[in-house]
Amino acid sequence: MYTHILIATDGSAVGDKAIAQGLEVAKKFGAKTTIIKVTEMWSALDVAGRDALSKIEVYEKAAGEAAQEILKKAKASADKAGVPCVTIHVPDRAPADGIIGMAEAQHCDLIVMGSHGRRGINKLLLGSQAQNVLAHTQKPVLIAR
Repeated sequence: MYTHILIATDGSAVGDKAIAQGLEVAKKFGAKTTIIKVTEMWSALDVAGRDALSKIEVYEKAAGEAAQEILKKAKASADKAGVPCVTIHVPDRAPADGIIGMAEAQHCDLIVMGSHGRRGINKLLLGSQAQNVLAHTQKPVLIAR
């Protein structure tokens, strides 16, 4: 049924659940996986001032290094499960856009991601990447919680 599963993680406990569930589904269907970590673009408010360019460089370096550590751990989980896996860091994108874009680009037929289950004002302020993915993709989505 599924041949290529995209698993999105943010490195959180919920992201780890998405990896575990995505790998379980992939193993059952004999599917390959692409595990991604999307890092958002720096905010102009975060880098304002005379040293803005150096702040951007510091942010991008730190975000890239953190993403590689998260993906290294995810790849180890896939290897342990015996599931074929490629990892990709998607920099400078809104998470939902990066997830949907990579699912399309990689021709994935299932998206697996976590949801933090935010409600009320937290949902309003922080948004829901899972809800955005569900609203803007035609692909099936498995939400881990």
